[in-house]
Amino acid sequence: MAEITKTETGEVRPEVRSEVRPRGAFRGRRGRPGPESDQGGGQDLTEKVVFINRSAKVVKGGRRFNFSALIVVGDKRGRVGVGLGKAGEVADAIRKGGEMARTQMVGVSLKDATIPHEVFSHYCGAKVLLRPASPGTGVIAGKTVRAVLESAGVKDVLTKSLGSKNAANVVKATLQALLSLRLREDIYRGRGMEIKKVEAPKPPQAIPVPPPPVLPLAEAAPSEPI
Repeated sequence: MAEITKTETGEVRPEVRSEVRPRGAFRGRRGRPGPESDQGGGQDLTEKVVFINRSAKVVKGGRRFNFSALIVVGDKRGRVGVGLGKAGEVADAIRKGGEMARTQMVGVSLKDATIPHEVFSHYCGAKVLLRPASPGTGVIAGKTVRAVLESAGVKDVLTKSLGSKNAANVVKATLQALLSLRLREDIYRGRGMEIKKVEAPKPPQAIPVPPPPVLPLAEAAPSEPI
């Protein structure tokens, strides 16, 4: 809004008065997505940053840094993908890793909120053991294995990471373990067999016990004299 003001010397100057706006009211936020964000292009996908590595290259002018980000993307309904993005900035590395993970999503076999059976997998020096758990147990795992399992939709599982702690190898070993899971229906279907339905056992019923027979009282024998 412009107002005309008159100075002491008689000079007329237009004065521009700007409206007072709250700080950050109309300022767009530019930044990289957080560790967990839903960016599925219409799909409900969860993106998690597992590990960010920085490498340096020494050149004549100094050092040149490069970043790599390990990203896990899943829909929490049996589909999960892993991607490794590399760029000169952290935000670009995360974006590339997320795009790569979305294109490499695969389906895994789950049984309700847990896995159908125990599985052991290894990738290079990393070894991962997964065991099914009862409802309410939760995801008993480290941050690397947990990121893959939660993205896939597992809620109750027992895990143990053995061997190397390299994040990339642990993630690939966990994904390989999930891909090796098979449901009972799939195994029987591959063998051309039918699953026999077993009836649930009936609860035991109490057998009525007849009352004992009432015997007549024996007549008292007369006492003999001593």
